[in-house]
Amino acid sequence: MNRSIHTVAAVMLAAAACAASAESPPAIEFLNSGKVTPTTLPFSEAVRAGDTLYLSGQVGIKPGTLELVPGGVQAEARQALENIKTTLETHGYSLRDVVKCTVMLADIAEWATFNEVYKAYFSPPYPARSALGANGLAIGARVEVECIAVRSR
Repeated sequence: MNRSIHTVAAVMLAAAACAASAESPPAIEFLNSGKVTPTTLPFSEAVRAGDTLYLSGQVGIKPGTLELVPGGVQAEARQALENIKTTLETHGYSLRDVVKCTVMLADIAEWATFNEVYKAYFSPPYPARSALGANGLAIGARVEVECIAVRSR
């Protein structure tokens, strides 16, 4: 009986030691390269927490400006996804690291058109995704996309 009490006590002490030595929360970095979004805007282009990168929404702007590319939802979607690709690569990630996208469309009727552009950037297995119609997007954009990426170890 005494031996089992010692065993239980040892297991409890080991569990407490493991809990006490658990990893500390990941460092958080607020990132602004200026390669896509002007650094004067009141948000970070991305935030890295450990191996996870949270990208701010991207619209179809010409890099370094707030000027939308001409050509409507197809051209803007292509540019927004190029901007996402650039932001990911700038911080050591790729499109294959994306696990979740949120898509905002000024007109949900353009969902199928957006999907055709999206499939040129992502392939199966696709990231998880949400899409919604909005009543207006920043700077009059037709589409905005935000992503979460996790670097594979």
